[in-house]
Amino acid sequence: MAEATTEPELRVYWQPGCSSCLKTKEFLLEHGVPFVSKNVLEDEEAFKELEALGVRLVPIVARGNDWANGAVFRDVARVAGFDYRAHKMLEPEELVAKILMILDAAHRYTTQIPEDVLDVILPGRPRSYRQLCYHVFNIPEVFLNRVEDRAPYTYEALLSILPPEMETKQDLLDYGAAVRARFAAWWERDGRTTDFRQPGKVYYGEVSLHEVLERTGWHSGQHTRQIILLLREKLRIEPDRPLGDADLAGLPMPKEIWDNERSFGEASYSA
Repeated sequence: MAEATTEPELRVYWQPGCSSCLKTKEFLLEHGVPFVSKNVLEDEEAFKELEALGVRLVPIVARGNDWANGAVFRDVARVAGFDYRAHKMLEPEELVAKILMILDAAHRYTTQIPEDVLDVILPGRPRSYRQLCYHVFNIPEVFLNRVEDRAPYTYEALLSILPPEMETKQDLLDYGAAVRARFAAWWERDGRTTDFRQPGKVYYGEVSLHEVLERTGWHSGQHTRQIILLLREKLRIEPDRPLGDADLAGLPMPKEIWDNERSFGEASYSA
């Protein structure tokens, strides 16, 4: 009698505080797909498994040697073995309005963070308050570099490594304001006539530029939600005009803010 064969387990490689990682795990859970969770910051073997697949980034969903970047849900669904029908995206003009609103909000919250805590490292992940705020502003800048300068849209570009000249909080605020102004100017000059059906040309898979624009919105929006949470729960500061569900409506936001498995405290914080 032949032995029964079983399909290799589905694995999700992730790290705390990573918005794309959280969204990937929630996507699988919403579709009732079981998986083995692999936190690469705490599990050295998990990182070695990633390297064996030939990748050094997260989120990654894998079954055996077949894998997909978690940023592209249709690829995740293929690896996981189920059919997926994409959601309806907001129109580009609506997405741009959301991104500008998010940048304005992140600028307000950055102003509220005391300068002497900007370099405090966030729990569970080697990233400081300063780096988190910079990341929110950097995400739209990477998009702009792609559409204005045809710069490669790489994983490394989104690591948000602080420039050495960015020393003070005012430097950070000036940078955020400059990105916001540049984004608004691009939209009025070129964005309205851009064909968003064109290939996105990004590192994480074959997507349209419309999908990249949407991801720019919810990615920066999710990290802005994290800043709001940190202000309230860690710094005991009430955010200036905090964004709510109505402000972010239409963006495919994760349900949780920090993670569905790990928070920066003992409790699980959600929106």
